[in-house]
Formats: sequence, C-alpha cells, structure tokens
Amino acid sequence: MIAAPKHIVIVGGGTAGWMAANLLAHHWNGRYSTKISLIESTSIGTIGVGEGSTPYLKEFFDTLGIPESTWMPACNATYKCGISFPHWSTKKGYEAYFHPFYSDHDGPLAKQFFALCNARRSGENLRTHPDDFFVSAELAKQCKAPKYQQLSTTEQVYAYHFDAELLGQFLRQRAIQLGVNHIDDKVEKVHVGKNGNIAILETQCSGPLRGDFFIDCSGFKGLLIQQALGESVTSYSPFLFNDSAVAISTPLPDKPALSSETVSKALKYGWVWHIPLFNRFGNGYVYSSKYISEQEAENELRNLLGESANGKTALHLHWQPGRIEQHWKNNCVAIGLSQGFLEPLEAPMLFIVQKSIERFIASFEQAGFNDTNQSAYNIEINNMIDGTRDYLQAHYLLNSRQDTVYWRDCRNNANRSPTLDKLLRSWLSGDNFDQTLHESMDKLAYLKTSWYCMLAGKAHYNDTTFIKPEMITQSIAQARLVRNEHAEKFHDHQQYLQSLYLND
Repeated sequence: MIAAPKHIVIVGGGTAGWMAANLLAHHWNGRYSTKISLIESTSIGTIGVGEGSTPYLKEFFDTLGIPESTWMPACNATYKCGISFPHWSTKKGYEAYFHPFYSDHDGPLAKQFFALCNARRSGENLRTHPDDFFVSAELAKQCKAPKYQQLSTTEQVYAYHFDAELLGQFLRQRAIQLGVNHIDDKVEKVHVGKNGNIAILETQCSGPLRGDFFIDCSGFKGLLIQQALGESVTSYSPFLFNDSAVAISTPLPDKPALSSETVSKALKYGWVWHIPLFNRFGNGYVYSSKYISEQEAENELRNLLGESANGKTALHLHWQPGRIEQHWKNNCVAIGLSQGFLEPLEAPMLFIVQKSIERFIASFEQAGFNDTNQSAYNIEINNMIDGTRDYLQAHYLLNSRQDTVYWRDCRNNANRSPTLDKLLRSWLSGDNFDQTLHESMDKLAYLKTSWYCMLAGKAHYNDTTFIKPEMITQSIAQARLVRNEHAEKFHDHQQYLQSLYLND
C-alpha cells in the first residue's frame, strides 16, 4: 500500500475547501490513517456568489451518498436543465439558443441534429437550431424538473442551482461529521523548508500548525501556492476580456412557475446571469472593466432588473482571468481560486474544483508522490482549464452583435489557441468535424454535443447558406413532436421541489 501523508492541512474553507475535505475523508477514512485538518477564518468569509453547476456535481453528492432531499433544502437549491443564451446572436431565427445536457434518450434526435448540421455546413439550406432536438430545452421552456413522473429505464442528465454560502456551510458540517478537524483561525505566516516543501503554518491563535501535505483553498490570494511557493498566474486576458462582475439578488416573481434554466443574456459590455433559487433570484453582470466602469455596470444591471432591485445591495467582484502552471507543486496542491479563474460563463469553475480534487486523489492512489505523477497531474489539469477557456472564448468569437465596440472586439479577437482555431476552421471548411474533435480530444473540456449546439445555435455558417429562408421540414416537425411528447413525462419544477423540501 502507498504511504499516505500522516496529516493533510487544507487552508481555506468555502465550497472548494469543504469539497476537498469531504472527498478526502470519504475516500481515505478507513483506508489510510491520515488526519485531515481545515483551517479557515470564519470572520473573513468567502466570495459565495457562484450559484450554478454542471452535471458533475450530482456525481459528487452520489459519491458521498448524500440524497437530494438532504442537501438541496439546506441550500435553497433548484434543478438546472441547461443554459439559455439570448441576444448573443442577431441572426434571424437564432437570436437565442439553449445549451442542453445530453441524455441517453436524446440519442436518436441528436443523431438527426448532427446530420443536419453537417449537411448545412456543406451548403444545404436547412434549419439546424438545437432547441428543436433536445428534451432539456423543452423542459426548461415549460419550467419542468428533470425528474420523470413514472419510473424510467433512462435518467435525464441535469445540474443544480444553489446558494453557494449555504452549500459551503452544509459541506462543513458534513466534513466535521466525517472526522475532519476544523480550526477557526487565521494563517499569518508560512514557513518553507530548504527542500522547498511547506513545513509549518503560523496561526493567529492556535500556535504552529504542521502537516505533511497542504491543500491551498485560500482563494485569489493563493497564500500557499502563489505567495509561499512562488507560482504566478498566467493571464488569459488576451483570450477572455471579462474581469469584473456585479451581483444583485432579487425576489422571485409572484407567478408560481419556477424556471429550471440558467439564463446567460448578452448585454452591452458582457452578459448577465439569472439563476432561480428556491427563495430568490441570483443576478450578476459579467463585464470587462476596459469598456465600462463599475458604476456604469451596476446602473445597467439595475435598469435591467427594474423595481425588484430597489434597495438591494450590489456586490462587486474583480479578477484576472488566468491560471497557474503547477497546481501540484512540492507538498502542496492548489484547488479553486488559488489555481486560477476564467469567468462564470457556463458555470465551469466548480467542475474544475471537483475534478482537480478527484484527479489528485486518483493520482496519489495510483502512484503516490513522485515527480512523474505530479507532472502528469499538472498537464491534465492545465488541459482541462485551457479546454474550458477555449469553449468560453468561442461564445464571444461567434457573437454577431454590432451595438458596441466590446462585442466587435470580441468577435475580431485574433488571440486564440491552436486547438480552438483548428476547430473553428474545420467547422467552416466542411471538413469532417467529428474527426477534428477526436484529434483534439485530450485538449477539450466540452464534448461533441456542446460544440455542435453552440456553433449551430449561433448559426455559425458561411454566408452562402443564408440565401434562402429556412424551411421547417417534416423531419424537424416530427423531432419537435417527439421532444414535446417526452417532456410531458416530467414533473413540474415548482411542485416537485415543494414535495422534495417537505420530505426533508
């Protein structure tokens, strides 16, 4: 058996720190005699505005054996069928599209969708809007939960919306129950030994804290990985212009229907999220400070939200998009904001947190601590983050807005990775796009369905294919019928959540 650290110290709480603590305790309790401590200063608090996830979060709770009826009411959580993108495109019929979560029952319709897209890429004048083919788009439209009314052999893939601060508190309680040692204190100094390893943390009240291995969940300041071990953040601002956000929570509307989608609506200098929780809406304007000031952004968001935002406090956030190079360095691994941040579009950062922890645990269990294992881990995490960056940037490159310099600059940005450039060229050239995706697989964070839906959803085709009006063919009408009939089998979102919360 591989010799595990005797004591792992996690610096920083929040969602990232407590996710790490829970997964480590779950996998290593009973297998290794490893003590896990987490030190955080509850007086400092966390950012706590990330309120959306990808479907991988369901795997996290399934791994820990925590049912939705336990954690969702504690976090005012709702279901997320996917993400809608209104106003990114000005092309007729494609002013908005829905990014679905692919499920097994989508197979036949998805196959038809892919075939129509490739025919359109070859010059045929066909309608290829993804909303016609994926059940989750219709579920969101009808405010349905991704839960069947009757038992089914297939399961709808879905994600969640949640209160990030409450989720951190829930995971803290769960980790403590699993035996994690919680220290409410502040790290004042980090001592690094001659071998380059972190040795001792000096705390404000608890004395010296020693460990064999350290996990940096200290947020943007990167107390361990950046300040103590010298890792610097490589800026991705040439690829992703947005570096700021302003968030304002608003009450839910009086109408009983509760949305089951994240809305990512383009505005003048960025985009705004609308996230429905069980007790409120989370809203935030993500923008570039190069094009609009903090106050102008807040004013634009308040004007959009109307009276519901009156008297509500605005929270302003700023970041440098980018990542570090060595996420696992010496006896420290960085998780969360300490390893970098891109932006909130597509809610990717919690996925990166989760996968970084899971891959660290798996890497250690396979080969322990060695330079080769550490290097392979860093390459894998960097590919995941860079693949996410490419998919996010593609949203901006494919916009067709003309109203501001911001959107024109995003579209005309020549800074892009070779992988992204290859994908976009392949799509427009009529080459075998599936083959291009396959050749780029190790550099991708998003797979086939996501790329097809974005490229087709924004009608990214050569101009020659827009000569004639699109026809709603019999096959598309039939696809809509099948999609709608399947959507009828699902529960109403509001009603399902009410029953789930009552069972808490």
